[in-house]
Amino acid sequence: MSAPVLSESTGPRRLHSIAIYCGASPGRDARYLAAARAVGTALAERGIAVVYGGGRVGMMGALADAALAAGGQVVGVIPLRLMEREAAHRGLTELHVVPDMHTRKAKMAALAEGFIALPGGIGTYDELFEILTWLQLGYHRLPVGVLNVAGYFNPLLDMLDRTVAEGFLGVATRGMLLDADDLDALLAKMERFLPEDADAWLAAKLRQEP
Repeated sequence: MSAPVLSESTGPRRLHSIAIYCGASPGRDARYLAAARAVGTALAERGIAVVYGGGRVGMMGALADAALAAGGQVVGVIPLRLMEREAAHRGLTELHVVPDMHTRKAKMAALAEGFIALPGGIGTYDELFEILTWLQLGYHRLPVGVLNVAGYFNPLLDMLDRTVAEGFLGVATRGMLLDADDLDALLAKMERFLPEDADAWLAAKLRQEP
């Protein structure tokens, strides 16, 4: 699905911080951890701050350690209850300890200028779909994407296409979720993304109400 883009005359936006959603587990495929490290390194080299869930293990830890090693800024946001369970990273640029998951997601959103999901579990899906719903409803106008490492998100993307086919999701809204299997390609899409259809979608929904 194609997404709304900025016109050539407007040019790409400059992203200064990106929230990364990913698992606190490493996964079974070594390519997942390798991708987390590559993303951390690449964002640091581009001068883009990493905002993430604050853990030091699994995908989270690999992402943070790589970004820090490359001289990048890494900001963690972790709920108090998960400080020990997810083994909070103590070497970050900033670590925000918040009271609950709702506050964590809101804080990460407030700190970021874009959002990328890497492989992860239901927590990652929860974060991804909530921030995508906020985009659909016009609560923010920032790019949201998935880095499709080793085809991990193929079933999810297929399900979204099925959702469109069954009439539960509009084509324009489906196009708001960007995807690529290469970070450079995904960042290029994010830099040119302008969700002008979000306002049109919301206006149409309001017109349908009695």
